[in-house]
Amino acid sequence: MFDYSARPELLKDRVILVTGAGRGIGAAAAKTYAAHGATVLLLGKTEANLTQVYDEIEAAGHPQPAVIPFNLETALPHQYDELAAMIETEFGHLDGLLHNASIIGPRTPIEQLSGENFMRVMHVNVNAMFMLTSTLLPLLKLSKDASVVFTSSSVGRKGRAYWGAYGVSKFATEGLMQTLADEVDTVAPVRSNSINPGATRTSMRAQAYPGENPLNNPTPEEIMPVYLYLMGPDSTGVNGQAFNAQ
Repeated sequence: MFDYSARPELLKDRVILVTGAGRGIGAAAAKTYAAHGATVLLLGKTEANLTQVYDEIEAAGHPQPAVIPFNLETALPHQYDELAAMIETEFGHLDGLLHNASIIGPRTPIEQLSGENFMRVMHVNVNAMFMLTSTLLPLLKLSKDASVVFTSSSVGRKGRAYWGAYGVSKFATEGLMQTLADEVDTVAPVRSNSINPGATRTSMRAQAYPGENPLNNPTPEEIMPVYLYLMGPDSTGVNGQAFNAQ
């Protein structure tokens, strides 16, 4: 596991947006960031899941989060602009952006992967992530010390059979992370890095490996050290790096 111990007030007064915040790693990250002092913007498509995370953060006495129902699969360009305008009005700036939301799509040989399925995975995992990044970058540049964290995968660093659309989307994720990192390097107070969570006890992992015993994998909460490190000031100056949570 990534070796890092975060101080309690690590993210005090920071405003951090987490995509896919309703469950799994996204929910764990949102609650962990809030527990370390951040105001967390919970973005996801299922409002009931986001509300549950909101309630847990409130009940724990952490800074009041915000629920942002937003469907990355269907969102149009003007909706991203409206999202950015709302965040600017309500919060003034953004200190962190965790790109966590993604879909796995069918695990099948490329020859049998339909164009429709390929494009759906690429749209959610790459196009929507690009739209969010480019639209929110001006708000991140208003921070004294902003961090963009992309969620990658081992299959986005070395290609593996039958991971088709998902694997290709994660290679694209690494490419977007590196491109952004090079653009902001020394010219903006923004850093850009990626995390490969590794095998984690989530519903997506269960979908990908139905025969695996989930209890052999760490929980999302157990892989949070690297998520905290990259969102907090201790990683200032770290840019364009690919991290492993485990």
